Amino acid sequence: MTPADASAATGPVTIGPYTLPNRVMLAPMAGVTDRPFRQLCRRLGAGWVVGEMVTSDPALWHTRKSRQRMDHRGEPAPRVVQIAGGDAEMLAEAARLNAELGAEVIDINMGCPAKKVCSKAAGSALMRDEALVAEIVRAVVGAVDVPVTLKIRTGWCAMSNNAVRIARIAEDAGIQALAVHGRHRQQRYSGAAEYDTVAEVKSRVSLPVFANGDIDTPAKAAQVLDYTGADGVMIGRGAQGNPWIFEQINHYLAHGTPPAQPTLAERRRVLCDHLAALHAFYGDFMGVRIARKHLGWYIAGDARFAPDRQRALKQQFNALESRAAQFDWVHALMTADAAARLSAKGSHAA
Repeated sequence: MTPADASAATGPVTIGPYTLPNRVMLAPMAGVTDRPFRQLCRRLGAGWVVGEMVTSDPALWHTRKSRQRMDHRGEPAPRVVQIAGGDAEMLAEAARLNAELGAEVIDINMGCPAKKVCSKAAGSALMRDEALVAEIVRAVVGAVDVPVTLKIRTGWCAMSNNAVRIARIAEDAGIQALAVHGRHRQQRYSGAAEYDTVAEVKSRVSLPVFANGDIDTPAKAAQVLDYTGADGVMIGRGAQGNPWIFEQINHYLAHGTPPAQPTLAERRRVLCDHLAALHAFYGDFMGVRIARKHLGWYIAGDARFAPDRQRALKQQFNALESRAAQFDWVHALMTADAAARLSAKGSHAA
């Protein structure tokens, strides 16, 4: 990275009445940032967490998936609910209803690149219509008394990088914070995120700006903050299987030194806590199945396991059909690994 003209933001970040405890946030991810994962990431240092996107159509809220996405029971303030849709009136009504249900911040999704979302003129597809963006943000801000934030990409495609214009529209309408993913929609998640656009957005607006995209290590977080001048970093895929990334980034930003990696005992404790929370939240049947993808991410993020070993472990875990079997498997894996490490140390000492 080449140093940008913008200097890194300093001081606490505030969004409406809320002062963030740090500059590291969990990005909203459909199918990932459910209540168990949000609570875990908060406990491990995330200063701001955003729930999975909820459709703006209240007629669809009766489904199990929507009810679970809207479940923020037991979470500390602020409870951030992200809404997605393409109709200003419907989004405004969805914001109002969610606020009545306990949402303390409303986040508008204009960053999702998924085909099923964009095909409905929602998510990042909205960035193609700046007049509609203005209509939506004004309607949502006007509908609620809670802070409204916005998540965008750099634009729809490489030829329509309009994030700065969208940011100015958002600020003028009363949006109180902005997250920018450093890719346009057509990239989806391919290629490398770029941060020049994030830096330009930050230099052109006065509201808090959060940099998002490819931030997966403490050093990368510090580099992006310095390069863009952003007020914070928003971690998405970098947190999958690695919820410790929040406390690690906080440590690096505070001390400038690499943080310690979680011990085997800490990994086992966090993984078991996460599994227990998933089973309690979803029930035994769905909890067992949803736990499989999270375990896969934990395994993939563990440097102790070679790729072939990772594949074998995932296959073993995915074949398990009960809550008890999953806990027994994790305990056996961690105990065997600890014994192997002790044996290796003993052999080396001899």
